[in-house]
Amino acid sequence: MPGAVRPTVRIEAQDFDVAAEIAGLTKGRADIGAVVTFSGLCRDEQGALSALELEHYPGMAEAEIGRIAAEAIERWPLQGLTVIHRHGRIAPGENIVLVVAASAHRQAAFEAANFLMDYLKSRAPFWKKEHHADGSEGGWVEAKEADDEAASRWTKPTD
Repeated sequence: MPGAVRPTVRIEAQDFDVAAEIAGLTKGRADIGAVVTFSGLCRDEQGALSALELEHYPGMAEAEIGRIAAEAIERWPLQGLTVIHRHGRIAPGENIVLVVAASAHRQAAFEAANFLMDYLKSRAPFWKKEHHADGSEGGWVEAKEADDEAASRWTKPTD
C-alpha cells in the first residue's frame, strides 16, 4: 500500500541521540500531531551495579521486534515508529532503549509506545547480565512477573 508506515528497528552497540531520532522521524511532516517517546536508561541499582550486559541473537531480535512494531502499526493509526535497542555493556546513566511513536493524535502514540515497551520488557529476545560495583559478576536477570502481567493486557482475545 503506497504511503504505508514502515517502522525503523535498530539493534546496535553504540549510543543514540534521542532528539536526533525524533527530528529524523518528524522532519518535513505536517501530518504528525503527537510524538510519544520512551527512553530507557541503565540505572545503578542504588550504587550496586557498574554495568548491564545485554546479549541477543543478531537477525532474530530485529525480526521479532520488527514483527511487534508491525503489529503496533496495524493496531493504531501511526505516521511513524522507531524502536532502538542497544546491546553490549551499558553503564548506569546510558541509554538502553528508545521507542518513538508518531501519530495525528496523542492517544494512538501513547498506546503504541506503551504496547511496544511492554513487549520489549517481557518478550524481546535479549539476555541481561549484571556486573556489580564491587567487581563481581551477577547472574542473568530473569523477567519480572509484573512485566509479563503488563504485556498480557495487549493479548487479542481468541475467537
